[in-house]
Amino acid sequence: MKILMVLTSHDQLGNTGRKTGFWLEEFAAPYYVFRDADVELTLASVKGGQPPIDPKSDLPENQTPAMTRFKNDPAAQKDLASTVKLGGMRSDNFDAVFYPGGHGPMWDLVDNTDSIALIESFYNSGKPVAAVCHAPAVLHRVVYQGAPIVKGKRVTGFANSEEEEVQLTHVVPFLVEDKLKQLGGLFEKAPNWQSFVITDGRLITGQNPASSTAGAQALLTLLTDMRDSARGSSAA
Repeated sequence: MKILMVLTSHDQLGNTGRKTGFWLEEFAAPYYVFRDADVELTLASVKGGQPPIDPKSDLPENQTPAMTRFKNDPAAQKDLASTVKLGGMRSDNFDAVFYPGGHGPMWDLVDNTDSIALIESFYNSGKPVAAVCHAPAVLHRVVYQGAPIVKGKRVTGFANSEEEEVQLTHVVPFLVEDKLKQLGGLFEKAPNWQSFVITDGRLITGQNPASSTAGAQALLTLLTDMRDSARGSSAA
């Protein structure tokens, strides 16, 4: 099983003068879900090399077991420091794509033509697409069969109420929840900061950092089900 994980290379939080990037838990938790399942994992980012970690995600109150494991894992740190460039990635080399969130993707991935084309290529070829927290925003210009990919789909993502709680409602280019609704997505959410993941067909979305483990597990389950189903049809 081969999965591509796509990370942001953007480190400026709008015009606040503060740093941003990807949310460490949203990388670390899925990274180990995939690694522990013997997935062949490729890490890519917009610019390649070391993607920026949102410093807020590494504060003492935000530590998780997956983050602790990552900090004691030189091989994983080396993986992260040497991501390949997104522009060179092709869907036919992988079984699925997974986008971790953090605020960074809101600036460099949502309108990125390489990312849009890549997601469309995965989806058009019958492969799953997964995104958690702010990363479902990368779907906003993605089209499938002439309509927004999220239209008519049950989806979730970072909720307006969560953005308000972190006081960045007026900093982000747009609100994930509002945008997914505007595009015809059937947006659902759990109470703030609770794990919540939706699988609708080949589209998997998670609401927030707490959803990153479940989001990665949902992707593995879907891939396994698809593989078993394909085997069943070929056997028949």
